[in-house]
Amino acid sequence: MSPLNPDDPRARRTRERLRAAALELAGEHELSSITMSLVARRAAINRATVYAHYPDLDALVTDAMDDAIGGLSRAVALCPLQAPRDAPPQPLLDLFAEVEAGAVLYRRMLSESGSARFAHRMQRRLAAGLAERFAHGHRPPATDDVPLDLHAGYLAGALCGVITTWITAEPPVPAADAALATWRLLLA
Repeated sequence: MSPLNPDDPRARRTRERLRAAALELAGEHELSSITMSLVARRAAINRATVYAHYPDLDALVTDAMDDAIGGLSRAVALCPLQAPRDAPPQPLLDLFAEVEAGAVLYRRMLSESGSARFAHRMQRRLAAGLAERFAHGHRPPATDDVPLDLHAGYLAGALCGVITTWITAEPPVPAADAALATWRLLLA
């Protein structure tokens, strides 16, 4: 079998159908109960075709959540460096609102039986967005002596930890409250 051309419109459509089917199923079932065969049936695609695009379910659901990760990364990159302690910046509020809107998927992806690949990609993308912002001179005061990549990784890891703890708690606190608590932690 020849390698798939990612620019081929048929391959793009197939991957989109697979991603949509995976997200639908993840919204209905725990990840541990979803199989590639189930995704293939939902997408109305041959199971062998699924494996031609994705080696396993974890790779598929992580790819399916990539747009969501991009949205989180953009929100983090837009956060101002200064804001009052009791007024989290709007991009941070937007970030938590976005996660809250997709709570079922985030909860399943970030739970103990979720996707380690997804959690790793989320942290890596958030760190990359922060590192890029920091490289352009947008760093908090008094942090110039901290290596840029370590600073970005630290903040991304903290944010991922807070999001994971918040979204997997039963019941989670409202997004605005989580954003406010996170902002206070970031300012500490």
